Amino acid sequence: MTQPTTGVRRSYGADPAPYAHPSPTTTLNGAPSAPPDSPSPAGRAGRTRGAPYLFLLPAAVLFLLFFALPIGYAIWLSFHKIEVKGLGLGKGARSEVWAGLDNYTSALTDSELGASALRILGYGAIVVPVMLGLALLFALLLDTDRVRARSFSRLAIFLPYAIPGVIAALLWGFLYLPDVSPFFYVLDALGLPQPDLMDGGPLYGAMANIAVWGGTGFNMIVIYTSLRSIPAEVYEAARLDGCSQLQIALRIKIPMVAPSLVLTFFFSVIATLQVFNEPTTLKPLTNGIPTTWSPLMKVFNDAFVGGNIHAASATAVVLALATFLLSFALLRASNRRTKQGASR
Repeated sequence: MTQPTTGVRRSYGADPAPYAHPSPTTTLNGAPSAPPDSPSPAGRAGRTRGAPYLFLLPAAVLFLLFFALPIGYAIWLSFHKIEVKGLGLGKGARSEVWAGLDNYTSALTDSELGASALRILGYGAIVVPVMLGLALLFALLLDTDRVRARSFSRLAIFLPYAIPGVIAALLWGFLYLPDVSPFFYVLDALGLPQPDLMDGGPLYGAMANIAVWGGTGFNMIVIYTSLRSIPAEVYEAARLDGCSQLQIALRIKIPMVAPSLVLTFFFSVIATLQVFNEPTTLKPLTNGIPTTWSPLMKVFNDAFVGGNIHAASATAVVLALATFLLSFALLRASNRRTKQGASR
């Protein structure tokens, strides 16, 4: 029998692993090192900081193209005018020249613009308080515990807001016409007087009705959402103190949704200053609405009927500045009142 050689260690099982060379990701002492192609921490931090701007780029481009650029072009047009040489015939007879503040002077001294602004003030005096009052009333009613069919009622009140303004004006316009309106048929059958809602003073109420019918639902949703965010513990504490539902509504709910009321008031005022769809849609149905009934109708008439786009641009800039100043004054007054209430 052959004896094993002494001094030689035999290994039973797996062969010993060969010598492993250090990998590119490890150092000689076993500590890991970054791969040669991996970015440095500074590069990764730079990419992270630039990611938000990359996501904001599409919105910034759209804002520049469809908001900032048109405003800048309108301001540029408002400082120019068309100069006609001779009979205005031939090439070069009409040229665009610098006008300075002439267009703004004409816009501010225009009697038609002043008359349209007065009409809008009367229209807004009806629309804003009635619409916000109904929105607040509906929101308070939907927020009570005893209300039934809350989801259906909320949808029914909001649904008119989803109807486009032109379609809503057409619907109500035909209801205002004596020859086709079922309401006038009922009034005639009952022997009651039939008022002309498309001329004179009743026209303001008829047009305000369209705005109230379409805008109450949106304002109601804003106020109702604010009401639902009030903690239930506040109501429980009020009930323990003996407050009724009316007292809770007047002393707790309405003061706590005051910011929502200010927001809806702010939106309603801006929408009133920009009214255009209702009078433009109702104009073919009656002779009581002039082409310059609202300031925006005056701008449209000057630009696309009269062909004076430079004067129309100046009027549009004046309206934009008036809207901005009015909005700034309203927000300033609201913030001052909020601070005074917090200090108390």
